[in-house]
This record gives sequence, C-alpha cells and structure tokens, in this order.
Amino acid sequence: MTGDYLEQLARFVGCTPEHAIPEPVLERTRQILVDTLPVIARGMREPQVSALAQRQLAQAPDAGRAWVIGAGRTGPALDAAMLNGIAGAWLDFDEGNFLANGHPGIQVIPAALATAQELRLSGRELLATIALSYEVVARIGMATRTKLIINPHGTFGVVGSALACARLRGLPAQHLRELASLAASCCMATNRHTMLDGATVRNWYAGHSGFMGQMALRMVQSGFTGPTDGVNTTFSLVLGDGFSAEAAVGDLGQRWLLLEGYLKLYPTARYAHSAIDALHDALAKQSIDVRAIERIDVRAYRLAAYLSRQQPADWFGTRFSIPFALATLLLGSRSGLAAFSDEAVADPAVMALAAKVHVTEDEDFTAQYPGLQRVELKLRLRDGRTLEGRCEITSGEPKRPHAVTDLRRKYDDLAVPLWGAQRADQMRQALMNIERCPDVSALVDFSP
Repeated sequence: MTGDYLEQLARFVGCTPEHAIPEPVLERTRQILVDTLPVIARGMREPQVSALAQRQLAQAPDAGRAWVIGAGRTGPALDAAMLNGIAGAWLDFDEGNFLANGHPGIQVIPAALATAQELRLSGRELLATIALSYEVVARIGMATRTKLIINPHGTFGVVGSALACARLRGLPAQHLRELASLAASCCMATNRHTMLDGATVRNWYAGHSGFMGQMALRMVQSGFTGPTDGVNTTFSLVLGDGFSAEAAVGDLGQRWLLLEGYLKLYPTARYAHSAIDALHDALAKQSIDVRAIERIDVRAYRLAAYLSRQQPADWFGTRFSIPFALATLLLGSRSGLAAFSDEAVADPAVMALAAKVHVTEDEDFTAQYPGLQRVELKLRLRDGRTLEGRCEITSGEPKRPHAVTDLRRKYDDLAVPLWGAQRADQMRQALMNIERCPDVSALVDFSP
C-alpha cells in the first residue's frame, strides 16, 4: 500500500533527519557537486548566458549572497538559481540519471545552493537537502511514462526544487504536500525539438526549475493552493502517458536512485555516449585509416536513435547528433569542448564523415532499456572490411564507472582556465568537505 504517496515524497524531503541519510549517498552527492559547479561556471561564460546574467542582475534590488557561478559576483537567490540552472544545462555536460529520465542534479542544486547561501546555512544542511530532493525528482521521473516529445528539464525538477527550498526555509510539515502538488502544476510544456533544431531556449528549462520551485514556495507561504494531486495530473495526463505512485515511493529511503546516476566525459546528450562507447569498442579491436571509411551503421534504443540528425546547424545541435559525435571523435583533430564547437561544425571533413553515419532504432534494444543501453555499430571500409563494436552498459553508469583520473581531468579542464590551478583545487577540496563548512555563502575565500 502506498497510502498518500505525495505526502510521503514531500515529507521525505522536508522531514528526513540528516543522520538518516547513508554515507554513500552523501559521498555521491559531494561528487555530483564537484562535477556540477565547474560545468555551471563554464556555461556562465558563454556569450548568451553572460549577456542574460548582466541583464537579469541589473534589475536585482541588491547584490545578495548567492553565487552566480562563473560570473564572479553574487545575486538574490531567485536570480542566481535561475541563471545557474541555465548555465549548468548549456553545455550538456552535467550529471544525469537514466532511471530518472533526466538530470536531477541541475534541477535542484542551483535552488538549494542559492537558498542556503542566502540564509547562510551550513554545508551539512545543504548536502542533505540536495540528496533528498534529488531523490524525489528522480523518483517522479522514474514513475512517469514521459511522452517522447517532452524534454525532462523544467518538469520533475520544479517539485524537487520547491521541496528543497521548503526544507531549508523551514516550511511547516503540514504544508509540504500542498507545495508538491502546487509545484507540479507549475512545470513547463517542454519539447525535444528544441534539441534537434539547436534552439538554446531548451537550456532555460533547467533554470525554470530553480526559479519556479522558489516561486511555488512563495505562493504556498502566501496562501495559494494547488490541486488535489498536481503530480499525478501533470505527469500522467499532460507531460506523460501514465504515472505509477507505487514506483514513486517503492523502497523510499532504502533504495537511493542518486547512487544509480552517471557523470559525463563528453558534452553531448547521454544517449550519444552509448554510441561513442560502441565506437571505442570497435576501434579497440583494430586501428583504421579514417579516410577509408565508407559507411557507419548504428543500431540503438529509441532515445539514442532519436539523435540521428547528420548535419547539426551549430555547436548546440552537435550535442544531439550521434553522427556528428562519432565523426568529430574519429577525426580527433579537436578534443573536449572544442570537438563540439562551431569550428568543428564548419569543418568539411567532420561534416562529410557525419553524413556517412546512419542511426536506426532496434525495437529489441528499446525493450531492454533502461536496464541495458544497447547499441551496435558496424563500420565499413572501402576495401570491404568491416569493424564492429557494441555497448550494453554506458560508461559512467554504476556498473561501469569512470576512472577517478578521467573525472579529475574533466574538472581541471573546466575549472583551471576559469579560476587558476590553486583556486580550482581550493574549490574542489571545499566541495569534497562541504559538511564541515558552517556557512556556505563563505565556502571558499574567492568569488566563483
């Protein structure tokens, strides 16, 4: 019996004591913070995000205590959470979770961090809040049969963001369920076509979670009311084609979906990573001359097959193109973010090779997802030889974790150019020991 599942989810965030959260969950939360903050900072330096931050903060009534990460300044919690959410989604380099059908971290971290900094709360309080609110976002995502057209940013995250802020601001327990229901009624009608069209409005969706979660809390504090069950209505009828209350609360507090998420080593949609792994598997068997490639066929589960566009229009479109990802990595003339840049899009060699990559859905693979993320790749050379590779568990999943050195390299590649080696290391150490910090508005001695 699930009873009032929404009451259970809401009170899980609002009322679970810090000491009830297992240490492995807290450790993983620290790792997610270490991974997320430099991703936000790097995204904040992109021209469009920087311009928006300047316009938004020019209207702010005061400087505030909340970091606008990467901008070198602070702002009010409402603005900082919105801008950090947008920046964190901008490069598509942030943490995510297959089971949750999305990116719970970037939905809740910006609002939780901004609120904790505004209130000058401790790192221990912040860490616990992120862990608990992540879990609710992930569970609502797992319980929803999300429509294929829907982009998950700005949907489940509004509920988690609202509950995170409610915990930090001490909303009385009797109002938590009302808040969850109202917050679920404030989700966006997002769409995946923004990805395929290279429309960067998609990155606003994550900012919406941090912004609207705080607004939902303000509304409840002001006496606004929500529907009887906004979560079920929104996610079973509007954004999804079904919602399972049993799945949302099954083993709540015992099974932690946060431990079952992934971190990225490439700035692309997660589903492209499965194809990249299949490519690496093929190349590990035999070296080839890239110029001799005649055709590459990729069979994939549905969400990966959705990323079949061969000719993305710009850097943002490259995040959602398996043909481009394979082509730019095969040529290897660029690495890191540069491999998925406008310069790479303008490279005739990359685009010519991408045109040779053909991605199709295999319904058997779709049926096995998300337990397996199966992709099979066949690379054909002009002399008739073929090279095959496959992926069943995408690298970065709990059953196939990234090497610590690879994750550290990602952190340094993003953080050191922004903050310098010494300050980047200071930030990393502070995040890995955040529970020792008495005031997260002064987590480090420099403005990030």
